[in-house]
Amino acid sequence: MAQQRLDKMTNEKWQAIVNNDAAFDGLFFYAVKTTGIFCRPSCKSRLPNKENINLFQTAEQALSAKFRPCKRCKPTGMRLPDDEWIAVITEYIDNNYTSTLTLESLADIGHGSPYHLHRTFKKVTGLTPVAYIQQKRIDKAKELLIYSDKPIAEVGASVGISNTPYFITLFKKKTRHTPAGYRQLSNNNHEGDL
Repeated sequence: MAQQRLDKMTNEKWQAIVNNDAAFDGLFFYAVKTTGIFCRPSCKSRLPNKENINLFQTAEQALSAKFRPCKRCKPTGMRLPDDEWIAVITEYIDNNYTSTLTLESLADIGHGSPYHLHRTFKKVTGLTPVAYIQQKRIDKAKELLIYSDKPIAEVGASVGISNTPYFITLFKKKTRHTPAGYRQLSNNNHEGDL
């Protein structure tokens, strides 16, 4: 297997990324370790942290290092298939559901527009991004309610919903039980298993 060559980050290359300098397109590509996506220097996506960047001389090198092409700047000249793009977003949500997530921030991370992300996410998953985030948080809250003695407010905060009344309302809407009722029901069911 050929040794892939990572380019060295120079101040000139960093400034090309910071300034979205199209004069550097084709001279190198940058990949963002935290998102798994690679771009042209001219990409208008959110500026990544410098320490999260790998540089490659060619798009093929970035692809062979398992980075996916950006939807916005299309560094390979081709579009990333929708299901692969949405897989990047859902993986990010799965790993960061406790953080504040907005359609705009997810679109930035996925290098696309909020409108296109919303439409494509729903087409691929059957859910809107917000519904997916809510479901992820409720599923994790159910686990915490069953397997921990954390107070309800702490369970909500642990899954990224620090507003307790909103957490209780959302939980009841999604499960038809309040968090306390769900915990009690679950405890009763487990006692019956003994």
